[in-house]
Amino acid sequence: MIKTALTLLETSHLFITGGAGSGKTTLTRAIIDDAHQKGHTIARLASTGMAATLIGGQTLHSFFDLGIANSQEELERNGKLHPSKKVIKLIHSMTFIIIDEISMVSASVLDMIRLRLLQGNFEGRLIVVGDFLQLPPVVRGSEPIYFAFESPSWERFGFATLALEGSYRTDEVDFLTLLERVRHATLGENEGKMLDALVKPLPQEVGAMTWLYGKNISAQNHNRVQLAQLVGEMIEVPTHITLHDPKLHERDIEKFLLESRLEHSSGFKVGAPILFTRNAWNYYNGEKGVIIALDEEVIWVKKTDGNSVKVERIQTIKTKWIEKNKAFQEEKLITLSHFPLALAFAITIHKSQGMSLVDYVIDTNEIFAPSQFYVALSRAVSAHRVSLTQPNRPWERLCFVHPKAVRFGGTH
Repeated sequence: MIKTALTLLETSHLFITGGAGSGKTTLTRAIIDDAHQKGHTIARLASTGMAATLIGGQTLHSFFDLGIANSQEELERNGKLHPSKKVIKLIHSMTFIIIDEISMVSASVLDMIRLRLLQGNFEGRLIVVGDFLQLPPVVRGSEPIYFAFESPSWERFGFATLALEGSYRTDEVDFLTLLERVRHATLGENEGKMLDALVKPLPQEVGAMTWLYGKNISAQNHNRVQLAQLVGEMIEVPTHITLHDPKLHERDIEKFLLESRLEHSSGFKVGAPILFTRNAWNYYNGEKGVIIALDEEVIWVKKTDGNSVKVERIQTIKTKWIEKNKAFQEEKLITLSHFPLALAFAITIHKSQGMSLVDYVIDTNEIFAPSQFYVALSRAVSAHRVSLTQPNRPWERLCFVHPKAVRFGGTH
């Protein structure tokens, strides 16, 4: 698939899409690795800080110097309509610009991106990655949702589309069919029965399974209560913070911690169930385990397959592009040294994106956004390893998708 992508990029910008688990992230990383090997400059961007950190990049607002603007009108009001010479040179220097989670980018933000690319005389290739049948753009209050594909800029970019099919997460044919029906919100009687079958009696020991909530406060409360019930001493493991630029302030640190979904410290106990939050050679994103020993620098985890792994700190890095010898290179601003672990009692649906999960429960009554239920259900590696709480509404009202995203999906 990497060969197909690189061939398409020779003549056009590229839109990589596909359902959950179809390999979008794997292909994106392969393109990034290929670009680095060939000495190309490549910007790795996303609309949210969390999505940006997962691809080792930065937010598109930061890279394009958009400030807090969400439209060209706001950009002009904020005095940022015209970028600095440095930003113009930076954009012009890029061979590739990748924007991940394109479904969360609004039409007005895509218009601002195209403006910046024109201002920077961008001659490279733009690669946008995502599934419009997953999480939509975040809007203020009751503002209407306008997807990136609704912008005139989408047509002007003239993206070639590379649609990935199938799933690397599960090979259960019936479950894959159900997921596609949920993804497109086209449930029939059979799919309703399949979902009914996933409403299972839950174990008395609530902490034995991971709960997926729609709201962050619910996940935090669940984790706090369950951790307190575990016998043993709670050990606070700090996030080590290194500043590489003396001009940075405390607010810069707090913002980056928030974007990265990290705390100043995390409380763990021996015996606490955890989820890995990154991929490595000996564990994967979403894999479960139990802490068997820990200190500030090493945590030993026994995985559900019986193997014990030594987990060391990883680094999440905030960078900026600087010009040296008439060429741009990334320079570190802040380094966060932390463990790629999260308590497995509960996580949010948003944080579960990219994970492959087993033995988890979806709280169906915290589903409030289009495609949110699909994102939660599609984390499962098997229909036998996911349970649903009894919903307070019909399945058809739970499995809702934005109609504009459905129409767009029908043409791609």
